[in-house]
Formats: sequence, structure tokens, C-alpha cells
Amino acid sequence: MIRMSLTDVAGAVGATGAPEGVVTGEVRIDSRLVGPGDLFVALRGEHSDGHDFARAAVDAGAVGVLVERTVTDLDIVVPDALEGLQSLARQVFLLDQPLTFGITGSSGKTSTKDLLAQVLSGFGPTLAPAGSFNNEIGLPLTATQRTSETSYAALEYSARGVGHIAFLCDIVRPHVAVVLNVGSAHLGEFGTVENIAVAKGELVEAATSLAVLNGDDPLVLAMAARTSHPVITYGTAKADYGAVDVVVGDDGRAAFTLVTPQGETAVRLQVRGEHQTSNALAVAAAVLGSGVTGDLAAVADLLQRAQPISRWRMEVTERADGVTVVNDAYNANPDSMRAALRTLAVMSGSGSRRTWAVLGPMAELGDGADDAHQEVGRITTRLDVSRVVVIGAAAGGIHAGAVAEGAKGADVVRVDDVDAAVALLRDELRSGDVVLVKASRSAGLERVAAALLGEAG
Repeated sequence: MIRMSLTDVAGAVGATGAPEGVVTGEVRIDSRLVGPGDLFVALRGEHSDGHDFARAAVDAGAVGVLVERTVTDLDIVVPDALEGLQSLARQVFLLDQPLTFGITGSSGKTSTKDLLAQVLSGFGPTLAPAGSFNNEIGLPLTATQRTSETSYAALEYSARGVGHIAFLCDIVRPHVAVVLNVGSAHLGEFGTVENIAVAKGELVEAATSLAVLNGDDPLVLAMAARTSHPVITYGTAKADYGAVDVVVGDDGRAAFTLVTPQGETAVRLQVRGEHQTSNALAVAAAVLGSGVTGDLAAVADLLQRAQPISRWRMEVTERADGVTVVNDAYNANPDSMRAALRTLAVMSGSGSRRTWAVLGPMAELGDGADDAHQEVGRITTRLDVSRVVVIGAAAGGIHAGAVAEGAKGADVVRVDDVDAAVALLRDELRSGDVVLVKASRSAGLERVAAALLGEAG
């Protein structure tokens, strides 16, 4: 965080008084992470209240505590601690704001953010969150980490309803909006795909200099009408930034020719999945189109060296016995399921390796949930996935869809829980098998991958 006196912190959050001191560390909402010089924000949650941990934060070295009621001698009291955090983030970020890239989409936000952050870091100090810090708590918490040396920021903007992204943009307004796709994630909350498009387009309306839009998604492309600033497109169709000759190797990594206004060059990604080609195009378009650099070769080199960062997103690990575990268990929706399953099929090595899809439920799909799960099951059969393990009753449609498409007997099985899935896999996996683990975050299927890799659950 930018070095800031507690008096200035109080002014930023609208408090009438503050203890003496200077914040020289980070803003924290978890008392277990507090160190000397930090500011602790006591948020009230569904299951815990940060005020109960304020004294522990002070004992750990916090110089100030943002609270809603007096707890310690270092309190800055506000009516609402979350609103205080948001106000502080707004103030910190507006101080000579770095060039800020905002990313949104129904899927792929975190993977694209990770790629973008690594490319931008090749040109200057870059702020980006680890993982998916993209909501009303995560985004302002990330924003407070900005320092006076920060040149660029790569931030995610999520939404569970119309108006959510507009609210986040009031905290940190991006210069460049990058919109990846409009899919069916959270359809149960939005009601219609058109409402999702309305929400995602709020980022385009807020951006102050440039919109980078997926030209292969008609609902995204239509967002060009929602800004008076320049628009550039990326994709496989007639886009400003495109990819041709896309090839995905048996290791799941994509290679392609990147075609741009700056020229053409070959790219081979380290991250896994054909869908990462589109994410890489979005990054190239954003970095080159915004004027960070005009050096195509440098951007391509940085894209090729970029590694997976955030956990449980196409995280590939080779076991000593030759089994490959693909942990993509952070989240799931119909689009990301299709992408992950296509990658699994490629990693079969044209059928020379046995493939396993260990799948759980996709959440927040509303009335179309059963149809969506059945379609995923059908896809596993069409892609000739060797074995499908469906975990939990909520994912039962995957089993039904696979069977309806022609899957036979032991090719697709249902189990009640993670423990049953792990037991089955331990009994039947053999050297050379490739195992994909994927479900919505609430299913906790990362525990399957952890068990297969011998990690703590």
C-alpha cells in the first residue's frame, strides 16, 4: 500500500478521528495474516465477525483497526467497515492511477488476468491479485495494494446481477475494458443471457480509453455501441487480433500464428487448453492496442513464457507412476466444462492414453441446470472420454446425458461423494491415464485431486 497516515485513512473513510501512526504495510481482513505496519479491517461475515479478532490483529502489529464499534485503542470507527474499505481503495487508487486493465466475462477471467499480469510485468511493476479477487471485497482489497511504483494494474470484475460491475467501477474505474465472453454462468441469478450481457457491458461503459472485445461472441461484439472510445477486436473471425493455424499438442498446450496490426509471429503457450488461445489474443490486443508497447516480438515472448498462477485452473501434475492429474476444480459452467473436456480429449494422444472425467455439479444455472448437465454428459461420450465419474446427486444429469448418448455400463458411473470417487480411482487408475477433475467451487472437488496427488485435503 502507499505509505499513508492514519489521519489520512480516517479522512478517506469519513471517520472523525484516528490514532497516531502510519500504515507502512498492507490492508488485511484476516487477522492471521497481519504483520507490523498493517491496517486491519474488521468485516462482518455470515459465519464470523472481524471485530472478534481486532485485538489479535493489534497484538500482531497492526497500527490501526477499521471497525464499526470501539474494540481497541487503535480504532478508526466507521458506520460500515466494508464501505470504509471500498472508500479507502478508491482514494488509494486515484492517487496517480496506474494504467488499469479491467477484465470480465462469464468464464476465463482469472486465467486471462494471470496471462495479462505476466505480460505487463515485462514492461513495468504490475498489480494483480492472486486468484479470483473480483467482487465487492476482493477488488478493493487488491486496489489497496497499489504502491507509488505500480505502473500497471490487471483486475477482474465479476457480477451476480445487473449493476454489480458498475458498482465496482465506481471503486476502480479501468482505462481499458477487456470482455471475454457472455455465457450461462450464474444464469440462475441473471435470468437471461441478455441480462448477463447487460451486466458485463457495464465495464465497457466505464472504461475511459479503450474497449477490447471478443469478435467471436456476438453479444460481446455488440457492446461496441456502449462506448464512445476506440474499440479493438480479437478472435478467429475478421478481428483486429487473430490466431491462425491453431494446433493443440498432446500435452494440452496450444500453438498458433498470432496475426496483429503490428505483424505476425508464432506463439506456443505454456498454459493448457485450446481456450487459452482466445485468452492470449485478448492479452495481446490489450497490451499492443493500449500502447503499452508496439513490440510484437516482446509480447509474444512474454506470452510464451507465462505460467499458470492461480490454483486449480487446468493445473497439470504428472505422478511418478505416469498418471496425469488435471485439476480444474476451482469452478465450472457449461462453457468451461466443454473447454476442459476438449483439452482432456486432446491429451489422450489420439486415444493412446485412457482418459477420466471426474465431474461434479455446476451451480447457479437456474431452470436449465438439468439440461446443461445432460449436455455435458453427452459431450463426454462424443469426445470418447474413456471413463466418467459423476459425483453427487446434483450432477446426476451428466450421467443421464452420457448414457443417452450411448455410454455403456462401467464407462460412466455415479458415486455419492469425494471419498467414494477417490476410492474408485485409487483402485482403477493405471500408468498413462489422464484424469480431469472439474466442478463448481461449492462441490470442493479439489479434494479429489489433492488425494490423488498425496496432498493434504
